[in-house]
Amino acid sequence: MAGTQIEVASVSKRFGAVAALDGVSLAVEAGEFVALVGGSGSGKTTLLKTLNRLVTPDAGSVRIGGAEASGLAPHELRRRIGYVFQEIGLFPHLTVGENIAITPRLLGWDEARRAARAAELLELVALPGEVAARRPAELSGGQRQRVGVARALAAEPAIMLMDEPFGALDPLTRDALGADYRALHERLGLTTLMVTHDIAEAVLLADRIVVLNTGRIVGDGTAAELLASADPDVRDLIEAPRRQADRLHARLAG
Repeated sequence: MAGTQIEVASVSKRFGAVAALDGVSLAVEAGEFVALVGGSGSGKTTLLKTLNRLVTPDAGSVRIGGAEASGLAPHELRRRIGYVFQEIGLFPHLTVGENIAITPRLLGWDEARRAARAAELLELVALPGEVAARRPAELSGGQRQRVGVARALAAEPAIMLMDEPFGALDPLTRDALGADYRALHERLGLTTLMVTHDIAEAVLLADRIVVLNTGRIVGDGTAAELLASADPDVRDLIEAPRRQADRLHARLAG
């Protein structure tokens, strides 16, 4: 789908005395992979949650696929958007296949169609078909997160929202799953907006990085563009992986 998939215009949100978002405007085109970065409390997750109406803005507007989000019923909006988060939130009493098929079941798909979709998605996220009959507790953390991605894709959304999706995983699993998701993003033609504290992850996976600070966007561009930012804090943030790599190289060489 061509055109702007996500459009946020002058959105503000306060929680008591705290301005979580302060006049934020952002547009994400179809097929883009955008990372939201910044310190704790910068507004990243609040911004993400305004898109699927888990948070209602105090001011401004949000458009999803050209439609005003506030004009859609929350359940209708959320079926258009896949959502993956660090805690995963799989239902422990359901099998993996049943977890993946939650949204298709709500949409009224018959059992055969749901089972076929679950099998298709397990293959897509590189899990063996027999995993469908297992409970989430029988899987590793990386496997559960792959199931979380599969569940988010079950109703064939055009947009994926990801909130620290790989943050709880060990470094090797995190790197592999990030690369696999990026390949899925390309293969399925998704539009992805991902919150991450890991600047290296943002640089490696995203086409574009948006930097937030105290509820405002202070940087927006490719990693190379942000390295040339006039804002020293933005440059310092984006340079962090390079500094870390230099220190690692020095330690390993010693």
